[in-house]
Amino acid sequence: MSACLKPTRAAVSRVRKGREACPLPLAAIDGMLLRCTRDDGVFLFVSEGCCELSAYSRTDLLGKEIGDIAGGGAPQSGVSRHQLVHPDDRARLTGAIAATGEGGRYRVRYRLLRRDGTALNVRESGVVVRGEHGEWLVEALVEDDSTQVASERDRLEAELRYRSMFENLVVGMFRTTADGRYLAANRALARLYAYPTPEALVGSLCDIAARLYVETGRRDEFMRQIREHGRVVDFVSEVYRADGVRIWIAENAHAVHGSSGELLYYEGTVEDVTERRQYQARLEHQATHDPLTGLPNRTLLEDRLRQAMVAAQRGDGRVACAFVDLDNFKYVNDSLGHAAGDTLIIESARRLREALRGVDTVARYGGDEFVLVLADHGSLNQAIGTLERVHRAINAPFFIDGRELRIDCSIGISLYPGDGDDIETLLRHANAAMHHAKELGKGQFQFFTGELNSAAHQRLALESALRGALDASELSVVYQPKVDPFGNCCGFEALLRWHNEQLGDISPERFIPLAEEIGLIEPMTDFVLRAACCEALGWRSAQPGAAPLSVAVNLSARLFSDDSLAARVAAILAETGLPATRLEVEITESALLGDFTRTAASIESLRVLGVRIALDDFGTGYSSLSYLQKLPLDIVKIDRSFVSRCEHGGEAMAIPRAIISLGRSLHLRIVAEGVENARQLAMLAAYGCEEFQGYLIAPPLAPADALAFLAGDLASQIR
Repeated sequence: MSACLKPTRAAVSRVRKGREACPLPLAAIDGMLLRCTRDDGVFLFVSEGCCELSAYSRTDLLGKEIGDIAGGGAPQSGVSRHQLVHPDDRARLTGAIAATGEGGRYRVRYRLLRRDGTALNVRESGVVVRGEHGEWLVEALVEDDSTQVASERDRLEAELRYRSMFENLVVGMFRTTADGRYLAANRALARLYAYPTPEALVGSLCDIAARLYVETGRRDEFMRQIREHGRVVDFVSEVYRADGVRIWIAENAHAVHGSSGELLYYEGTVEDVTERRQYQARLEHQATHDPLTGLPNRTLLEDRLRQAMVAAQRGDGRVACAFVDLDNFKYVNDSLGHAAGDTLIIESARRLREALRGVDTVARYGGDEFVLVLADHGSLNQAIGTLERVHRAINAPFFIDGRELRIDCSIGISLYPGDGDDIETLLRHANAAMHHAKELGKGQFQFFTGELNSAAHQRLALESALRGALDASELSVVYQPKVDPFGNCCGFEALLRWHNEQLGDISPERFIPLAEEIGLIEPMTDFVLRAACCEALGWRSAQPGAAPLSVAVNLSARLFSDDSLAARVAAILAETGLPATRLEVEITESALLGDFTRTAASIESLRVLGVRIALDDFGTGYSSLSYLQKLPLDIVKIDRSFVSRCEHGGEAMAIPRAIISLGRSLHLRIVAEGVENARQLAMLAAYGCEEFQGYLIAPPLAPADALAFLAGDLASQIR
């Protein structure tokens, strides 16, 4: 018996010595500090951390020595090292240890099985050594790795989600280096740039500045913005696709930095905005060009004339501004119809364009009037030579609908410098000279002089009469109704009229601009506002139980630069008692071309009162999409020049249809003005126009007639 026990006692002695080899303070180390046999995993030493982490006691782990057993029985081995390792992870642990030679270190992660059967993620760092009897031992530190594993798992899941989004998003996404190399791209970006795969894109575009952007300086601008602001927003550029096609893109990107603040990469999105730019370019072109002829309109004309004047100032040059009016055009229009008249205008525009040099400008001013800007003419004879070419071009026969037509033109010229120092004066003097040329017998051209025509005298007489018009009660207000597609009256537009005993009826087109020039526009506007508000209060009695009707007043563009505009409107509303919600203020597009900030502030102040804002004559000025989005508008009015042609359908409806679609997308009410027949109304209504105004419904009415209109059968009147 004693002999049989000797080896066991020897082994126990070795174990005891092995345990005593570890200093006792190590037992307090956080985590599991252990020593065990390499092959069978018998624990020789365990720290207190081993018990805490595994939930086993020291006795469970180390077993019982012979002296600890009552009656001197055989020693009992504890839970082995291998039993504490998840079965699926044991091979990983033993493999890591087996691959480590004497004195070699290893690191491994696995799941520790606790006493209650739960698994705990741990990481182990250890060393393989030999004991004093040559046996292989393992000394290791095991630490709880649950938090890091969970964090890593979350990170991997987040990365997978991001990768999935990156790969599957319909918007192009990228990562690039600071020096212009792609690090990553998704499938959407590869498709956008016409590459078969993202890998092909990354491999091919090794120099973004040189191989992507049409304008290589765009990459420098991209980098400047991202360095200054840390991001770029809606960065629009023209780029080359892999197949050589040029497209427009909008990039949004930001810099990504590491934990130490170092730049890692730039990442962002790319959107193809080619169609959007083309659509915006079409709208911009429509806003600055005459829809019939494609020539610059008044807005672009003034810009070109301004540029020519500035260039003349710098180079001591000369600019000729010429008004061209087609003689006998009214006869053609009346006898052959508007279609023939339009054809004549279009052909005249073509001839004028061909008669001028590339640096000159021809614009359609309106109706049958054109304006020429002859830039940098060194001598008067040179300008005269150009005007003679213009005259010959218009005087040549026209062939329209199988007929040969001959017309002529009257031309009036003002020169800069000399005949005016600003655009308005030059145009006015050229116009005066043109009218004088007509008086001389048509088919002539006339230079402006201070004494040349009676138009200047007429203007003085008109100005004198206008100054006394308010006091003489010569001004009156008439009201033109607006209806919905079913004939229900939605409100009226208040229009100012002037009748003078000597001059007769003077059109607003003549006296409104004059009133703006001589400072009478404010009192005249107050007169219209006060009369319109008072009249609107009486409309309820004509339609008891119906929704209150609105009244619209067109305000001069100049008034919107006056900071007191909203206060004056509020005072008139308070004085008359009309609710602000029943007043509509119409603003023309020309008001947007001045001080936009002040104009927008005035509009916002009116909106705060409750007044609704309408953009009048849309499409004839220079309203861009950004203006429509920035301004607090309620209503957009389609100009009568577009309405008059829409009955022909097809291309004639293109602009009204675009305006209606644009207005609806911005939640604006659409009003068509100048509706003269039922077909125009039907065409516009079919595309979603909501209100109509024009002679089809009724002409401008005196106050009593407006009340009578409200009491009548409106639907039958429209039919």
